Amino acid sequence: QVQLVESGGGLVQPGGSLRLSCAASGSIFRINAMGWYRQAPGNQRELVARITSDGSTNYADSAKGRFTISSDNAKNTVYLQMNSLKPEDTAVYYCNADVRRTSWFNFVYNYWGQGTQVTVSS
Repeated sequence: QVQLVESGGGLVQPGGSLRLSCAASGSIFRINAMGWYRQAPGNQRELVARITSDGSTNYADSAKGRFTISSDNAKNTVYLQMNSLKPEDTAVYYCNADVRRTSWFNFVYNYWGQGTQVTVSS
């Protein structure tokens, strides 16, 4: 199995910054991609940002210019630096990973973390 553990959420004022971290552990041969999604009350879960093992990134329009996703492949960890936060960024943020667990079985599993709350409010 694979576990994803998020950290770094909290309460921040509008215009402030937060840095989320997500560490993957367990039966991992290679992580193909990791990403951050968020879900606000009453809304569907949506992509925030995603990064592949070769460093390619993509962002939701709402995150472009304010959020930066990065990863440390040696630590199986992904980060999300969030700047200029707005009240509409308030949500539970979930880490997601596409993981290949063995070298001999070319199947990619998808995992989710438990989520970390981000609240932007004055």
